[in-house]
Amino acid sequence: MANVLGFFKESYEEITQKVTWPTWGQLQNHAVVVLIASLIIALVVLAMDKASSNILELLYGTK
Repeated sequence: MANVLGFFKESYEEITQKVTWPTWGQLQNHAVVVLIASLIIALVVLAMDKASSNILELLYGTK
């Protein structure tokens, strides 16, 4: 049990004293970058889906 308590104590000390947290501005900038990257990836997947769907419709003549 002492090992578990020691682990939690060391973890708390590391998080509060050794970890450098981003500023609010950095956090907002990174969130915007992630949002834009997610939208770009979603658009690429959408384009690939539509293209493959159109190719399969041409091959199989379904609609």
